[in-house]
Amino acid sequence: MSLRRRALEALLDITDRGAYANLRLKEAQQGLSEQDAKWVAAAVYGTLDHLLYIDYMLAHFTKGTQKPVVRGILRMGACELLFMRSGPAAAVNESVNLAKEVGKGALSGYVNGVLRALDRSRNELPPLPQDPAGRLSVLYSWPLWLVQEWLERFGEEEAEALLSAPPQPMTLRAQPPYTLEELAETLASRGTAFTKGALAEDCVKLAAGYDIAGDPLYRNGGVAVQSESAMLVCRACGVRPGMRVLDACAAPGGKTAYLYALCPETRLTAWELHPHRKKLLDSTLTRLRVPAETAERDAGEPDPALYGAFDAVLLDVPCSGLGVAGGKPDIRYAKSREGVASLRETQRRILDTCAEYVRPGGTLVYASCTISRTENEAQVEAFLKRRTDFAPASLEPFLPGNLPGLCTGMVQLLPHRDGTEGFFIARMERKQ
Repeated sequence: MSLRRRALEALLDITDRGAYANLRLKEAQQGLSEQDAKWVAAAVYGTLDHLLYIDYMLAHFTKGTQKPVVRGILRMGACELLFMRSGPAAAVNESVNLAKEVGKGALSGYVNGVLRALDRSRNELPPLPQDPAGRLSVLYSWPLWLVQEWLERFGEEEAEALLSAPPQPMTLRAQPPYTLEELAETLASRGTAFTKGALAEDCVKLAAGYDIAGDPLYRNGGVAVQSESAMLVCRACGVRPGMRVLDACAAPGGKTAYLYALCPETRLTAWELHPHRKKLLDSTLTRLRVPAETAERDAGEPDPALYGAFDAVLLDVPCSGLGVAGGKPDIRYAKSREGVASLRETQRRILDTCAEYVRPGGTLVYASCTISRTENEAQVEAFLKRRTDFAPASLEPFLPGNLPGLCTGMVQLLPHRDGTEGFFIARMERKQ
């Protein structure tokens, strides 16, 4: 099977069958050399990252609707022509060969004609839509409904900066007893370029990623992959020795592990609803040597026996994930305004249920990896109206002082402004 066919089949599984890009890509790369694996990744992720732009341009050179396989071939060929280093002849000819390889030889002339027409027009491509939402949606390949929402919220200049923010680099932190100093020394001895974290000083950002799963340092539990934004979520809990802490939506376990790293003298409980993710949670905590009580359970199902049992409850709720979609472009196309609205009820149920587990005087932290007023600020504001026994609590003692919103108890991290993923963090306290 050719490299292009591997890439095409992975792309079709992601765009037409709902496969997760990172998992499907790993499958497509199995057995390949490092160079070939990188090419497949570039072809798949490059096409996904520019998908709406590619479709917009192809629409000017095609008529009617293409079958998924032919559409996928054209998309990948257009990605090669517009965004990769492949020469025009190679991009076109190999796309034609790919059509033949997958049994679409009768349409190979059509593929050839469309891509050659696109190639001839590369210096005079069709103009982008004139309206701001349409232009930004096509230019940066984000869905129109979301662009409209961010334009209304942030204005055109900041919305464009957000849409064009590059993917965040891989971020590593040391897991005790391994230290940040030892991690930095190890990376330096390998010649691995990195910078210290700007928002969380106990992590490093790598200049380039690598297959960390094969690194003995990772396998032996000395290091964890975790963004600064996720680390700040844990810091907002303000863990101290002797506290009993619940991480109610815990898989894959990185936050539970960091809560332990921040204060090993806490008593940790971690829940996960789905069996396969519960296994992942347990695997992570075992690898990182974190003593925690784990359970497979629905955080939205009340358990009166635990009411008032925890000093702090962390809710990293199921969400649309739009705050991490810069580096995971398949997320962008899998979401809709209706889907976001439906998540709100799940989030509300978890929030209302788990609030009961917080003791008087205790802390409730609500977090999500998205940029959505519906899922974030509006959710918390509605909760505080329902539950007058909770009040916003300042984040100033726990998070860096240059983040806007600290004193209100709600912070929305933005990739272009804060240099990390788009997490939302709210801290509340239950009144005595």
